[in-house]
Amino acid sequence: MRQVVAAIFVRDEDSKILVCQRKKDQPLPLKWEFPGGKIEPGEEPVDALRRELDEELGVAAEIGEEVAHITHKYKNGGGVELTFFRVKSFTGEITNKIFKDVRWVERKHLPTLDFLEADVKLVKEIAAGKIV
Repeated sequence: MRQVVAAIFVRDEDSKILVCQRKKDQPLPLKWEFPGGKIEPGEEPVDALRRELDEELGVAAEIGEEVAHITHKYKNGGGVELTFFRVKSFTGEITNKIFKDVRWVERKHLPTLDFLEADVKLVKEIAAGKIV
């Protein structure tokens, strides 16, 4: 089971959520997700998330509280254990380094995007205002 961390960015001025779309040549192409990635051996989850956000978006993030923990098994047999953290703040300009698209989306519109299967339940909870 892959250990993965992901970030929930909530923009202060309008409460929009940052989401990212995978490129068509990546696994699970064109699916939407929250930024983050795999935890490397010996790495703490928060450190992994900081590293991933720098690599993917070019920002230095202050990681806040854990907001969700999800275990998901895909139909192909692969599994992922996801831990989601809220980002308290960040420095630097968000720059799309690896995605097809990066955008700020209103909560209520999140379920209209084609998210990764593992993220769908969380997306609905965020859209309903139950989390973050």
